Amino acid sequence: MEAVVPEVDGAAFRRTLGHFCTGVTVVTAVCDGEPVGFACQSFSALSLDPPLVLFCPGKTSRTWPLIDRAGHFCVNVLAAGQRDVSTVFGRRGEDKFADLTWSPAPSGSPVLDGALTWLDCAVESVLDGGDHHVVLGRVHTLGEATEEDPLLFYKGAYTGITRPTTPAQYWPEDFLTGTPDDWL
Repeated sequence: MEAVVPEVDGAAFRRTLGHFCTGVTVVTAVCDGEPVGFACQSFSALSLDPPLVLFCPGKTSRTWPLIDRAGHFCVNVLAAGQRDVSTVFGRRGEDKFADLTWSPAPSGSPVLDGALTWLDCAVESVLDGGDHHVVLGRVHTLGEATEEDPLLFYKGAYTGITRPTTPAQYWPEDFLTGTPDDWL
């Protein structure tokens, strides 16, 4: 006898996932000489060896096919003060680079001025992910991180972090130098 799997309501699914705080990135490339990009919350580290990241553009995205054609991309991790940048790259149809300054990463993909940090990557593979693609990118170059706070998204709104007033040790001293079983 087959187990009956109930349907998950899309709106409820979205509300539930809204309780997972994410960073905000802008994925950029240059295609046919023009800079392109889109705001992306579905970004994650995947592997240290080889260095891989992933992001998930919607299958209806107009920008993803251009980035795919370019074959490489830059993930710009946005700083807390870049809400307006996220908003511009989250909209369709406008010249997203019109009021921004950027410099090329080694691949030529745009590194947005003011980004917290960035990763320059090549498209490694693209997998099916329902109504999204799952893009694996091989990291080739890392940008230096600034001391700014990250731009975060939680429950459908931008948010930030609150730093502790006294230093705290969240991880054992050997956590980052050891070999944790489950953390990247």
